[in-house]
Amino acid sequence: MQWKNGDTANGQVVASGRGQGRGLHQLYRPTDALIDKETDSLIICDWGNQRVLRWSRRSGTTQGEILINNIACRGLAMDEQRYLYVSDTGKHEVRRYQLGEKIGTLVAGGNGKSDGLNQLNYPTYLFVDRQQNVYVSDNFNHRVMKWNKGATEGIVVAGGQGQGSALTQLYYSEGIFVDTVGALYVADTLNNRVMRWTQEDKKKVTAIVGGNGAGAGANQFSSPMSLYFDRHGNLYVADAGNHRVQRFSIE
Repeated sequence: MQWKNGDTANGQVVASGRGQGRGLHQLYRPTDALIDKETDSLIICDWGNQRVLRWSRRSGTTQGEILINNIACRGLAMDEQRYLYVSDTGKHEVRRYQLGEKIGTLVAGGNGKSDGLNQLNYPTYLFVDRQQNVYVSDNFNHRVMKWNKGATEGIVVAGGQGQGSALTQLYYSEGIFVDTVGALYVADTLNNRVMRWTQEDKKKVTAIVGGNGAGAGANQFSSPMSLYFDRHGNLYVADAGNHRVQRFSIE
């Protein structure tokens, strides 16, 4: 769906909308999407169909084109060189692809599912910085990992203390975002909050929104999933259990 800023009543279908199914004109439980401005198209993680699709945003487009098949994709990211990064919840790994490439290069995980520093357990959302370092929401390990470019193991940058509600813990991490000063934001799904982890010498962890129990209030979430910052510093959170997207102005 595309929703114009300020218009909360009239969303527009820009991909599929033709019921669940395996046809090229259909999607089944899509979990992530990004815009490739170069080709004016959406790249969609069609998780239920285990594929990644490209769907042109030009009017009259009625179906997508398969970029990668047979992949339990859950999260997507694209770097400034237009490499595509895809998390695979079946193989517990993240691969980087040149658009059009089918195999890709392993950049995180791929050593079986567990909690070792060279392993992942159900990786979901991704963020890639300008140095092509990959941040991975390592969902079942309740942590966020940073894999520096070319590294054979990752660094724990949030969580990793088991599931829980303490400030240093996460309870199923989902959406992630890293701002220009290196602060990491995490959708802490079952704690119903968004956490900020600063990465300097003085590591500081704060709940910036939510953390007031599950609910539909303006300061509450019900299983927040993905998040994103715009260039004005507004935070957008997909509030899954409440079937809404929330926008917050963050200091």
